[in-house]
Amino acid sequence: MIVTPTALPEVLIIEPKVFADDRGVFFESWNARAFEERGVAAAFVQDNHSRSRRNVVRGLHYQIEHAQGKLVRVVVGEVFDVVVDLRRGSPHFGRSAGVVLSAENRKMMWVPPGFAHGFLTMSDTADFLYKTTDYWFPRHERTLLWNDPVLGIDWPLTGAPILAAKDAAGTPFSSAECYA
Repeated sequence: MIVTPTALPEVLIIEPKVFADDRGVFFESWNARAFEERGVAAAFVQDNHSRSRRNVVRGLHYQIEHAQGKLVRVVVGEVFDVVVDLRRGSPHFGRSAGVVLSAENRKMMWVPPGFAHGFLTMSDTADFLYKTTDYWFPRHERTLLWNDPVLGIDWPLTGAPILAAKDAAGTPFSSAECYA
């Protein structure tokens, strides 16, 4: 597998070794030993699956307590996946990184605890899978405003965004709860 840091060095793009032949493809989407050897030592407790249609923006979500690490990937379609560093002590505090994840490119992204996370669906539909290192605690969930101009995220929208109420009403970065 190939592991490449993003503009936020702790956030990693993971490209698995794919075995393909006339029957189809095979690859390991998670192997604890192999991932740990490449800097992702995680104990996952929950797997999630979301399906979204074109122009759906989900996020930017995080849990202020019980921060989650996430290993994310797309198995149908294509998304623009985004993270924002919310660790006050980080030299990258407030900076974002984005990457296209798709069923075709098979890339995964490791999002460590301490980052807000979200994505935009760029295909007609997308099935998005992610493993988390902690459980979902609704009372600790926070939403960072996805289009806050301070963050400067260049979302590749091709129409009006489709948002959940909580995402449309996200908190601007300047008043967001962050990690120490």
